[in-house]
Amino acid sequence: MASRPPLRTTSVASVSSSTDSPTSAGPPGGVPQSITALLNNPLPSAAASSYSWLPWPPPTIALPDAAAAPPSHPCEITRADFAPYLAAVSDPFARFADIRLHATAELAASDGGAPAASSGLAACLREVPALFFKEDFALEDGPTFQAACPLDDDALQERLGQHLDVVEAHLVREIALRSESFYEAQGRLRGLDGEIVTAVGRIRELREVVRVLTGDLVGAARQVQELNATRGNLVALQQKLTLILYVNQALAALKLLVAAADCAGALDVIDDLQNLLDTDELAGLYCFRHIRDQLGTSLDSVNSILSAEFVHAAVPDGKAVDALILSNVKRKASSPLNGTDHEGNIDEDESFILRDQLLPLIICLLRTDKLPAVLRIYRDTLIIVMKASIKATVAELLPILTARPIDSDSVTGDRAADADAGGQSLANKLRSLSSEGFVQLLSAIFRIVQVHLQQAAEVKRIVEWIMGNLDGTLSVDASNPTLQHRGSVVSETQENDSSRVSNTLTRSTSKILFVQGKANDFSIVNSIKNVRADVLRENTEAVFAACDAAHGRWAKLLGVRAALHPRLRLQEFLIIYNITEEFIAATEKIGGRLGYNIRGILQQQSKQFVDYQHSVRMTKIKAVLDQETWVAVDVPEEFQAIVLSLSSTYSSVNGMEMPSIDDNPKFSDQGPTSQEPMYSTENSADNGKVTPVTGESKVESTSQTDNNAAGNLKSTLQTIVHGGVGYHMVNCGLILLKMLSEYVDISKCLPSLSFEVVQRVVEILKLFNTRTCQLVLGAGAMQVSGLKSITSKHLALASQIISFIHSLIPDIRRVLFLKIPEARKQLLMSELDRVTQDYKIHRDEIHSKLVQIMRERLLANLRKLPQIVESWNGPEDNDVQPSQFAKAVTKEVTYLHRILSQTLLEVDVQTIFRQVVQIFHSHITEAFSKLEVRTPQAKNRLCRDVQHILACIRKLPAENFSAENIPNYGLLDEFLAENFGTKVGE
Repeated sequence: MASRPPLRTTSVASVSSSTDSPTSAGPPGGVPQSITALLNNPLPSAAASSYSWLPWPPPTIALPDAAAAPPSHPCEITRADFAPYLAAVSDPFARFADIRLHATAELAASDGGAPAASSGLAACLREVPALFFKEDFALEDGPTFQAACPLDDDALQERLGQHLDVVEAHLVREIALRSESFYEAQGRLRGLDGEIVTAVGRIRELREVVRVLTGDLVGAARQVQELNATRGNLVALQQKLTLILYVNQALAALKLLVAAADCAGALDVIDDLQNLLDTDELAGLYCFRHIRDQLGTSLDSVNSILSAEFVHAAVPDGKAVDALILSNVKRKASSPLNGTDHEGNIDEDESFILRDQLLPLIICLLRTDKLPAVLRIYRDTLIIVMKASIKATVAELLPILTARPIDSDSVTGDRAADADAGGQSLANKLRSLSSEGFVQLLSAIFRIVQVHLQQAAEVKRIVEWIMGNLDGTLSVDASNPTLQHRGSVVSETQENDSSRVSNTLTRSTSKILFVQGKANDFSIVNSIKNVRADVLRENTEAVFAACDAAHGRWAKLLGVRAALHPRLRLQEFLIIYNITEEFIAATEKIGGRLGYNIRGILQQQSKQFVDYQHSVRMTKIKAVLDQETWVAVDVPEEFQAIVLSLSSTYSSVNGMEMPSIDDNPKFSDQGPTSQEPMYSTENSADNGKVTPVTGESKVESTSQTDNNAAGNLKSTLQTIVHGGVGYHMVNCGLILLKMLSEYVDISKCLPSLSFEVVQRVVEILKLFNTRTCQLVLGAGAMQVSGLKSITSKHLALASQIISFIHSLIPDIRRVLFLKIPEARKQLLMSELDRVTQDYKIHRDEIHSKLVQIMRERLLANLRKLPQIVESWNGPEDNDVQPSQFAKAVTKEVTYLHRILSQTLLEVDVQTIFRQVVQIFHSHITEAFSKLEVRTPQAKNRLCRDVQHILACIRKLPAENFSAENIPNYGLLDEFLAENFGTKVGE
């Protein structure tokens, strides 16, 4: 390999030579022979590594193949032959020419003077590869290292050194160009330092001149000023000593006032001393460094006294109240309560006394700005005292109430077990109480809560009255505040008492304003308004918190007996429900807010009561249906009265008056047992029979009903009349009617659960319809009731029950929908409509079953007809009676008519026998048409049978479905006329 030429001189020369002579002679193969041309050629050759000294990368375009075939005419060379070469070297040559131009510009700049500042740096960037000037240049990066330091470059170190020399030379040149400006700036800085030293010297001289002039001109005047200052200091010292004496005496008096519980006087002293502290008149006095703490301690003592006295005056004496109420309850516990008296308002004299006690306390608390905090303490104390009173009342009354005999009819098994357990816990004692005893306990608690809440409401009213007068005082004209305020106060007391209270409020308001500081009038008014808002809020919250606590205790008592209340009778549950409703209404009226918690618990227990009663009735109606023998029973008058009451929207069901908390029977010993004779469904699940309950009062029917009953006593006893139609009843139908009346009672007594009651009525109606269909149409009664077969009598009675309930559903819907909002009626109406449709379909299926039974019996007899007809063809058959076939058919249809006529309605009987008549005409005519009658005797027998059957058909109560005037005319009549030319009766 040839040695590498110098970096710059050789390349420039070679380029020059190459540009001067772009082509050179050579052999015909086109291979260059000049070494200089090879070195100066910018294109790479086979030895590409020999051109690594170039500052640009070698092109990737290869030279034409040297071994290519020579042109056919080597002597004819044009410029087009060099076009590929020129295209290949044009870009490297342009860079090479730019480098030469830059070198020429540098030489010209060095000869002509200082160049531009940026020309040297730009030249440096052009000579050194741009790779070394990148911001992220780092030899640790693999690609960067490969590009900057290729491993196959032998002259790497020399080339890198040349790059460093180029950069260093250009940096030195740039520094040299800027050195003169640096030295000039340094010279100017040194001159500025000299001028500053000169100015400082002149300032010192001026200060000395001013000092001499001051001593000569104003010395005497300054002495006079100092003497005046000394005199002022002495006067201030005298005033300060007088203030110290006053403060010392005030502190001594403050201790005496606090010890004597004179809160108003103590607050006056505290206000004066606090004003001295706020105006900084005691600032700097070491002897009074602890006075702020002393005032704070005294103020805390006054606040404690005020708080204790306010709570003592506002909260009633729990022991005295409990003793009074317990004495009344114990006196009445030995005999039945004749009512409850929950009215106990505070009289006017007690209200005046309470207001006189609270007025100075509230004014003092307003001055200390502690009234909201004291009201919070009062709220907590009121709740604690009221809870303690309730607890003591329960503890005192439980032994008395549990000692009373318990009504065995109204005690469930769980409650009896608790009573036998001896009351090991308070919860067990509460559960062992009878419903009457529990109501007495609730009534006593009601009275206790009412006393506390009425006192709290009176305190609330007094606080609001005082704050209202205080708010009116703020708007008084400063010229005559007393008169202005008297004109704005509205009081229910006498005139002299109102004037006294107004004057007291006016004086107290001035002190309150004085305590607030020396802010502007608007800030004082705003501050008073904020305090008033806080006081009114805490005052209201105290009463509401007491009501909420009472609700919680009442709800806890209800929760202990939550498992017993659903098992109570309706009247017993209503007594507890009504007294709870009255308690909620009274407490909400005092508290001013709704008691969502206790209302939710009451609603929950009411729903549990409805659910339990529904589940019991569902179980019982299932048992009654399973034991039903489907035998008609007489209808007692009570059930007829139930139907009449359901037909009237405003009449009470079963004659039962809704219990009210104000009614005396609510607390009577007789309670629910003193009702009219009714057939209990609660004890009828064992034998499936309606058991009458003894009593005296009865439901009075209307005059029209009495007349109907007197005119047809037998119908009244055997059927139940609804809408002028009598229905035969079975045992399960009467029990279902009683249950429906009980659901109506629940809906009327618990209006909030009317929606749920309607849903339960829909469920029990669906169950009754479904189970009746399974037992009668599905023949399930043969397995569960022991019936040998399901007869037409059973089917007819089932149809009567279904028809009766179907006719009663509209009346039940009208009564139940009285308490349901219009928005929710649509859903329930669609449910009841579906149930009504199900009953109608069930009734139609029973009628179809009766028709099917008659059709099957007819087909069974028709299968025997050919054998009977064979005997007609005998020569000695002279019998003039109808055949056995005709007798059997007419006997069976007559029996069915008699059974159905006794049980079903006339319209139903007509509907059934219209289908039966059609079946007889079609089937008998078809059978007779297929007979082979060959002898006159046989024809006579056939004619007699046809006439006998038609005579029976004429008596059936079917509607006339043909155009003929003959009753029940049909195909069999036409058969008789065509074959024998005769009619029935000829």
